[in-house]
Amino acid sequence: MSKTKYSEKAQDKVGKVMHEFKEGKLKSSSGKKVTNRKQAVAIGISEAREEGAKVPPKKKSK
Repeated sequence: MSKTKYSEKAQDKVGKVMHEFKEGKLKSSSGKKVTNRKQAVAIGISEAREEGAKVPPKKKSK
């Protein structure tokens, strides 16, 4: 079983977003404060994807 590969740029972006989350400054698109760690990671990956970093495609729901 292999781990998913993310680029250095994507890892940096997620790290910065997690730092904001830990400081309590991270907001969701609706403007509310993010309190869920998984949601914070998802925001970081999404922002990295927008910047063009190498991020695996979103999983398709069945």
